Amino acid sequence: MQISYLSKDEYRVSDVQLSNLHDHKFCVFDFEGTGIHFETECITQIGAVLVEDSSIHTTCAFNSLVRSPKPIPPAIEELTGITNQDMWNTPTFPEVYENFILFTRDTVLVTQAGYEYDVPLLEKYCREHQLPMLPNPILDTKALFTYLHPDIPDVISTDFLIRYYAIDIGDVKRHDALGDCTIIGKIFIEIMEEYKERAIKDLQINNLHVKRFIIPGMYLGDG
Repeated sequence: MQISYLSKDEYRVSDVQLSNLHDHKFCVFDFEGTGIHFETECITQIGAVLVEDSSIHTTCAFNSLVRSPKPIPPAIEELTGITNQDMWNTPTFPEVYENFILFTRDTVLVTQAGYEYDVPLLEKYCREHQLPMLPNPILDTKALFTYLHPDIPDVISTDFLIRYYAIDIGDVKRHDALGDCTIIGKIFIEIMEEYKERAIKDLQINNLHVKRFIIPGMYLGDG
């Protein structure tokens, strides 16, 4: 997997390959953090669910807060429900990561907008703590969808995909790592159905241009 940032609005995805696309066990994962800039922000929660045979295994899930070395801004506390007080007795990243590696073993990882946030954030943490990066293949629902629908001009956000596939999210908690994993899992299942309908059995993505997410004003400190 190679990600090349072309501008503030777009990046290129290359060297994403996966044979026998529909025969794998998948692990959808998501991070919550102190903000949206992976270069300077910190992880506060890791969530993950397993997806196999077009089903989300909600009874087998991973969910843990992660102690942040920097304060959580008030706007992010309100958005995620994770407070600075929650951080007091929370495990450190190396402690959580050890269990996360075990949970994701023998799976293909799946994210939403992970190529531009979750993955580089995890890579940064692994460098800082001198830990190995996850060896698993990683798919991003944004790239998977864009591969199928390259002419759609919208930014492929979670909200866009929920609307596109008419997904009922019920009372699933948004901006919660585990809740968002459930939603991403539903989106991923819909995308995989499209791949089946088009008889795409082996995935090979090269030189795919993907629109970057738009950073909300609250993250920029302007309201």
